[in-house]
Amino acid sequence: MPIEIVKALELSDADVARWTQLQHGQTRLDSPFLSPQWTLSVARAQGDKGDQVKVAIQRGPEGEALAFLPVRVRQDVAMPVGAPMCDYQALISAPGVTMDPRDLLHVLGVGRIDFCHMMADDETLGRHARGQTDSWVVETPDGYEAYAAERKAAGVGVLKDIDKKRRKAEREVGPCRFTAMSESRAAFDQLIAWKRVQLLLTHQTDLFKAPWVNKLLDDLFARRDTDFGGALYTLHLGERLAAVHFHLRGEHTIHGWLIAHNPDLERYSPGMMLFQDILKSMDGTPYMRLDLGTGDYRFKRELSNAQQRVVFGFLGSPSMPSLVRHAVYGVRSVAEALPLGRISELPGKAMRRIDLLRGLH
Repeated sequence: MPIEIVKALELSDADVARWTQLQHGQTRLDSPFLSPQWTLSVARAQGDKGDQVKVAIQRGPEGEALAFLPVRVRQDVAMPVGAPMCDYQALISAPGVTMDPRDLLHVLGVGRIDFCHMMADDETLGRHARGQTDSWVVETPDGYEAYAAERKAAGVGVLKDIDKKRRKAEREVGPCRFTAMSESRAAFDQLIAWKRVQLLLTHQTDLFKAPWVNKLLDDLFARRDTDFGGALYTLHLGERLAAVHFHLRGEHTIHGWLIAHNPDLERYSPGMMLFQDILKSMDGTPYMRLDLGTGDYRFKRELSNAQQRVVFGFLGSPSMPSLVRHAVYGVRSVAEALPLGRISELPGKAMRRIDLLRGLH
């Protein structure tokens, strides 16, 4: 079946509607990062570089769209749309529909397609994985109380610990005040400020130096669409702002994205209290899933009751970009197999840092 390449900002209303329709009813695709609105938002935020955001569309005999794969094309390489801010990639398709990898590379005019958070069960690109990890998910189809009972029955005491710290914080600081879908620009700005300090102290790249990242966040903060946009959640202890989360909303999923807390109140774990409040606030709403993303953190393991496996790797044709990528993965694989502790992790960290910088620029 033929594959057509369309600039994201030139997608027709019919194709956007069809893309959204393909997401409906497929839990694995129910992520805001897989929606056409994410791709369009990134393309608009990237301004003059927005033309690099393209969508491969596979059509059936009657011209109907059967599958969509958004990418950002730079020189001879395609990468995820919105990377490093994007936490999921996948072919958005009708069940059983795949794209031919060779055809995909040819029509995109690239020698390589990189991916970093591809759904492991993706039959087009997932099989080209070089490694895997898990995204941690909290599923609450029956509401918060049923979820809390399930965690207790599993022997996980994280929610009980949060309750204890909440009582202690209210005694020593002041009453908790939770706000969902906050419109406070001051709280939003404080979140970004806290995140920048956190990145600085942990020697990580400051994502917010990239103008398009700030434009994207501003756009998502302002959006109030029912099935897509940002969601700002705040927790105050007394009059003090204790924690702020900015998440991305899909149809039935809230995806944990940017989180930070007041370092002066860290002993009360206000970020965890805020997660608990968000989960409670999902009762009676269309949201049945809080995706905590990847990262082997204790709080994610304890809060989650499901996982989504994701993979990283690349699809390449015989070309210089593919040879380079293959060599880099080879060095990384050898290093990670050696019993050298943190030294073994250095090639992987360097590779991720380079990919992050490529995405930001």
